[in-house]
Amino acid sequence: MKRFQVQHLLAFAMISLMSLPMSLFAQDLKINFFRPYDQSGIHVFETTKDDVTPFDGMKVRVGGNFTQQFQALSHSNTATPVFENETNVNELNGIAPGFNLATANLNVDVQLADGIRLNLVTYLSSRHHTETWVKGGYIQIDRLPMFNSAVLDDIMDIVTIKVGHMEINYGDNHFRRTDNGNSLYNPFVGNLIMDAFTTEIGAEVYAQTNGLIAMVGVTGGEIKGNISPNPDVEKGEAGWLYGRSPSILAKLGYDNQLNDDLRVRLTGSMYTTARSLSNTLYGGDRTGSRYYDVMNGNFTSGRFNPGFRSQVTAIVVNPFVKFHGLEVFGTYEVATGRAANEADTRTWTQISAEAIYRFLENESLFLGARYNQVAGELAGSGTSVSIDRVQVGGGWFVTPNMVLKGEYVVQNYRDFEATNILNGGQFSGLMIEAAVGF
Repeated sequence: MKRFQVQHLLAFAMISLMSLPMSLFAQDLKINFFRPYDQSGIHVFETTKDDVTPFDGMKVRVGGNFTQQFQALSHSNTATPVFENETNVNELNGIAPGFNLATANLNVDVQLADGIRLNLVTYLSSRHHTETWVKGGYIQIDRLPMFNSAVLDDIMDIVTIKVGHMEINYGDNHFRRTDNGNSLYNPFVGNLIMDAFTTEIGAEVYAQTNGLIAMVGVTGGEIKGNISPNPDVEKGEAGWLYGRSPSILAKLGYDNQLNDDLRVRLTGSMYTTARSLSNTLYGGDRTGSRYYDVMNGNFTSGRFNPGFRSQVTAIVVNPFVKFHGLEVFGTYEVATGRAANEADTRTWTQISAEAIYRFLENESLFLGARYNQVAGELAGSGTSVSIDRVQVGGGWFVTPNMVLKGEYVVQNYRDFEATNILNGGQFSGLMIEAAVGF
């Protein structure tokens, strides 16, 4: 770990120790409509409207997430040698067992008013960024007490509003994925191959009643603020925001605890943008993949981004069933789009199915398996390829704030051209991960 990364972590540790007397009290404070960072937050998707936490003044809650992995992976390919400056660029680099860089998040949650809270997450250390930087933040509004209106109170009994530069609510996988240092929600070590996650500037409005969930949102369509005109669009055709279109997202679903033993959830989500300078629906995680340096990839190694940076429409369906300690979660996703230099659109599909069994007191032990596959056309060549992965593993919640988990992973790259480094590609091996969340 580089010296200034160590300094960031030490600074966070010093702040935590200095504020220990306050935090021992503060962490007992209850915040409205809040998803905990420990084990109790695992099966939380959108926060519900059932929260009856009383408001007794402004509260500030400081928390964090830390994650460390041990990686023992190997990789191989059958790509035809391609030499540049007498170097075979299709030869894989050697990788050996060892520890990956520890990752850490700083979480600040503030109860601003009755039913109004703020969330801010900062990445202290990540695989890709060596500096501390803000992931995003938002304000969530579940009540409007300042208007003293019975009509508005009735509306807000079912309505939630989120505004900010925030993680967008496309699909349900983002509620179960690893987010840099925050890995307690994920029963595995790696995220999905086509990892739909990004932060954008915008707003989402929810309605929830009797288990029904509806959401509609609008964002700027890009991972950061940008006021430059789109150079790929003629001035006379600039349109909305000088050649950019807003992204529209929506979700419709049902989520209900039918009895003490059975919970059923089914959602369908949509995301679309007609014109973007740099859309990152499948490339918005700037913290990095858990599978370091496999297939000579960059910080997203092990994932696949179809490259729909100019235009994309994506639809995903996610079923979730939990019966006693057994839970099943699935994904069926279709995404169509193109980059700015492409005339025609391409389509990629993704399927994922996972089964987890949690047992012992407080479901502290769990075992699970996941199958994930993506398929579609590559940009440029138009070659139809596929990538599939199997993950088998389990874990132990030592305490509600600490988990130790491991997985054995096998990932295969199929039908890539002979001159592509991913031709006949495979990586496999063991990952062990320890995490803390509070």
